[in-house]
Amino acid sequence: MSMAQRSTRIGAWMYRRLNGRAMGGTEAAPVVMLTTVGRRSGTPHSTCVRAIRRPGGYLVWGTGSGSPRDPDWFRNLRAAGETELQVRTECLPASARELHDGERDEAWNDVILATLPGVAKYARKAGRTIPVAMLTRR
Repeated sequence: MSMAQRSTRIGAWMYRRLNGRAMGGTEAAPVVMLTTVGRRSGTPHSTCVRAIRRPGGYLVWGTGSGSPRDPDWFRNLRAAGETELQVRTECLPASARELHDGERDEAWNDVILATLPGVAKYARKAGRTIPVAMLTRR
């Protein structure tokens, strides 16, 4: 198991144990936990990510800390089309819809970068279009 995989597992364990408290994030962009079925393994995987509350759901994005490829959690989300979203103590089943073209660009520029301008450095480092998805309660 890689160091990144261990960190992800520890982060998910802490999120569950502390109900998301002390996990960082802000009021505008809290840390949430997603549990999504793996696209190859078929087993559930949990990861903690930042999200921005929007009318009808939450926006999430896959910078992978500037990795040249989309992070595994986003690729799993894309393949599954659904996830369990935990926001602090609230757990809810959610549908995931990847945003494309103008809708994606508007969410990225007008919401994500407007809320968290520091995220732009990861997009520059990655050199790819960062995927964005809207999660809505099922």
